[in-house]
Amino acid sequence: MSPTDLTGLTQNWDKLLPAASRFVVLSAFGGAAVRDNETRLVWEQAPSTTPLPWAGATIACSNKNVGGRKGWRLPAIAELASLIDPSVSVPGPTLPPGHPFTAQSQFYVSASTNGEIATNVWGVDFGDGSVSPFIQKTSSLLLWCVRGPMQGSVY
Repeated sequence: MSPTDLTGLTQNWDKLLPAASRFVVLSAFGGAAVRDNETRLVWEQAPSTTPLPWAGATIACSNKNVGGRKGWRLPAIAELASLIDPSVSVPGPTLPPGHPFTAQSQFYVSASTNGEIATNVWGVDFGDGSVSPFIQKTSSLLLWCVRGPMQGSVY
């Protein structure tokens, strides 16, 4: 089956797609990236296993080469949280059944700063599906880089 061209289509935030049709491993990236057909974002198939502080995470994503492609960034909290499947029980990972990722059941950092506490950043715990704004930017956390249009209002 050839990949579906979604150019010009809007995001499917209003649909719940099963993992088999929601996530497509991209051969153009050598299988190292996955397109989410609900959000139209492209995610690393295998997120980093090396924790970094927030400043290092933003730089690491900017410099990342996945499947021979640059242009990666740290996701906004809404984007990262969009991967959570709340029906998946602890210990996770709390991703939809049948997903193609090699993510760990751990905390991943987002690019979104806590608006009330500037020294903190939002993150997602894929072990239990929780979203938290109380992560210190100096804490070393895992990162999961993404490609796609930026939602500037959520950073």
